[in-house]
Amino acid sequence: MKAFFRFFAAHKKRTVVIAVLWTIMILVACLIPGNEIPDVKVPLADKWVHFVIFGGFAFLWMCVYRKPNARKGVFMALLTAAFGYAVEWLQGSGITRGRSYDLYDMLADSIGGIIGLAAFFLLRRIAVTTT
Repeated sequence: MKAFFRFFAAHKKRTVVIAVLWTIMILVACLIPGNEIPDVKVPLADKWVHFVIFGGFAFLWMCVYRKPNARKGVFMALLTAAFGYAVEWLQGSGITRGRSYDLYDMLADSIGGIIGLAAFFLLRRIAVTTT
């Protein structure tokens, strides 16, 4: 775990690239036409996907900060929610066939972001305090 956070601390430019690529991946994945998305037989699979990818978004962008703190975490939570809203707005705008605006996706995005932030701070604390 320490090595993970040490890598991100030592390679900020790479960390930014990883976070940017993750953000682009979210946009691309969320704007794929609905008929091209495989149908899986997992209850609420779409919500779980939103939860995980936006949790990763918040986690990775927190890794970009040299000195992450609670205020930056609040900012990241708001940014994650805003990005989730923007993605849903784009889906509902009609630019992608078979996609629609879904408040529950936005909720999954926001909750995922908050859990991603909690995981970041918890894992970082564990990594810093272990020898």
